[in-house]
Amino acid sequence: MDTSTKAAPPPRQARTTYRHGDLRRALLQAGIELARAGGPQAIVLREATRRVGVVPNAAYRHFASHLELLQAVRAYALSQVAISMERELAAMNTEQPAADYARACLRAVGLGYLRYAQAEPGLFKTAFTVPDPIDPDPPPDPAKAGRSGRNPFELLGDALDQMAQAGLLAPDRRPGAEYLAWSAVHGLAYLVLDGPLRAAPPKLILGLSQRLLEMVECGLSAPSLLARR
Repeated sequence: MDTSTKAAPPPRQARTTYRHGDLRRALLQAGIELARAGGPQAIVLREATRRVGVVPNAAYRHFASHLELLQAVRAYALSQVAISMERELAAMNTEQPAADYARACLRAVGLGYLRYAQAEPGLFKTAFTVPDPIDPDPPPDPAKAGRSGRNPFELLGDALDQMAQAGLLAPDRRPGAEYLAWSAVHGLAYLVLDGPLRAAPPKLILGLSQRLLEMVECGLSAPSLLARR
């Protein structure tokens, strides 16, 4: 009887060679998967290198710190939020009156935002974990943009501009309207992700989402109460 055993396979060796650009993409993809599973706090540069199979020092040629990897994953997540918004916009009926179309655009970008939050909670949280400073004229960053070249904030701005052009949003109420609409929709997203709505059935969440978007639309287009005093 042969009692010999097979030799154990040699331990996996960390890979130290990659074609130019491949390692950065591989590390970024590892960071994306970490964020998808555990949110921004799960993005650890050393864990990304372990998953890719390279020694930790090799990562520093592409990401000098944990923050740089986090920022790159965040940019990817923002681009995916934009794509979700664009998907809702593409499904709209374009053959409708200008006012109805403008309202539908605002609802579409909001619904795309909320749907991405529910579909990819880890990446959604990462998208807003390191906020950009408020800049009225930020430089374009293609890494944060959807297929249209517009990032989520710009897509929201475009929808609000259409509301103004259709006469639904008074010129004096247009400045800063992005932040009012964004805060309402973002608040509902987090009530669903981490708040009392996290166990709510999808039908209830969809209904609340639609009512919130209608409320935002009506609130933005209504005359200012302050102006009446």
